[in-house]
Amino acid sequence: MTTINIQQMMAASGVAFGTSGARGLVSQMSDAVCAAYTLAFLQGLRLPAGQKIALGIDLRPSSPTIARACAAAIREAGCEVDYCGVLPTPALALHSLALGIPAIMVTGSHIPFDRNGIKFYTSQGEISKADEAAIAGATVEIGALAGELPAVNPVALDQFRLRYTELFSADLLKGWRVGVYEHSSAARDVLKQILSDLGADVLGLERTDTFVPIDTEAVGEEDRQRGRTWAAHYKLDAIISTDGDGDRPLIGDETGEWLRGDVVGLLCAKFLGADTIVTPVSCNTAIEASGHFKYVIRTRIGSPYVIAGMEQASGGVAGFEANGGFLAGNHLVVNGHPLAALPTRDSILPALALLAMARQQGCKLSELLNGLPQRFTASDRLQNFAVADSRALLERLQASEDAYRSLWGDALGVVVKRDTTDGLRLTFANGEIAHLRPSGNAPELRCYAEADNVERAQVLVSETLAKIAQG
Repeated sequence: MTTINIQQMMAASGVAFGTSGARGLVSQMSDAVCAAYTLAFLQGLRLPAGQKIALGIDLRPSSPTIARACAAAIREAGCEVDYCGVLPTPALALHSLALGIPAIMVTGSHIPFDRNGIKFYTSQGEISKADEAAIAGATVEIGALAGELPAVNPVALDQFRLRYTELFSADLLKGWRVGVYEHSSAARDVLKQILSDLGADVLGLERTDTFVPIDTEAVGEEDRQRGRTWAAHYKLDAIISTDGDGDRPLIGDETGEWLRGDVVGLLCAKFLGADTIVTPVSCNTAIEASGHFKYVIRTRIGSPYVIAGMEQASGGVAGFEANGGFLAGNHLVVNGHPLAALPTRDSILPALALLAMARQQGCKLSELLNGLPQRFTASDRLQNFAVADSRALLERLQASEDAYRSLWGDALGVVVKRDTTDGLRLTFANGEIAHLRPSGNAPELRCYAEADNVERAQVLVSETLAKIAQG
């Protein structure tokens, strides 16, 4: 047996908790590291012998190997592996909640393929930051890590499909032609099946066995052009896609333009009749300005913070992030029927909600944005930008007016509001917003901007990152 102190292991391996889950380079995620995290998680739950633990993976090439190490640790803890195979993270979370069992998802979400991660769920849902701290403070004993993954249990994926096909009418999308940008998404097959079950003529696009790190918050120009080309060539009414593990949607309208995730969240919450919105500080201020919701609670970026805020809210509660991931809280309704809570990021619900809204209103997908406050957001990132460098930059910007003038000059006017909830978010006299923060998942500096038109927001992001990159 080998004794491993998780805190020391985190420092030595570089695999640590980020915005959501433990993440690191694949080369750092050895069998011992993955097993130690798994044992520390299970150890804190004080489970009975033979307890089932649900285990799922995304389509990253490294995920099966990591899952084998997690499965070996589950067995070593005296528990049974309920292996659900490749499936969206929200499908595994729904299975966990339905059976009242813990779950472990091997996924790096949207980050590059040379990285991966592990997400943990108790029988009550996604673990909190306090739970992460408890895992980090644990010490575990690891023995031999042997054994293969068991046969796939299809129940979780089937249950996830039925969640939506039983909620919406079978002819909801009759007459609509919907493209599904498949790439390497773990949700690609079930998404196509759900859309087909609801009456859509579904066209699969760009399926690949090579992992593609789609970031729904920072869609590249190549994917922007793809969307426009597909919409025109195939005469599509909508294009639906997700990130790698299927918990963040990417929704394109009939022209192939991708909708911003926070706008998708706003529209989905309205469709579900939410009273209270819990959303990170980086999301569009149109949420408050729309007047659709009684309360808007702003949090740090990351689903654990959104979930914590949702737990304190009452009434019809919904959470969403700028990446479009939607968290369904209590007392939400679809067509007069209650929607079971699923307080973890989901890509399928917001996609179906927007399609249903457009069908009910007899309009095109793009027309759902009509009437919303004219506030537009954009975001992008500098990759391979050390977290320490990001933090040093933010410290300089907070300490000196000359520092932020070197980035933005005087054209935006003076800073009228500084928000340090997560990173540094500056509101300028002209109403524009610039927000910088280090990524919690990878060595990247993220930049968000908000302005009165999308072109200006994009320019503000690109110019800000270009100046930072130049030093």
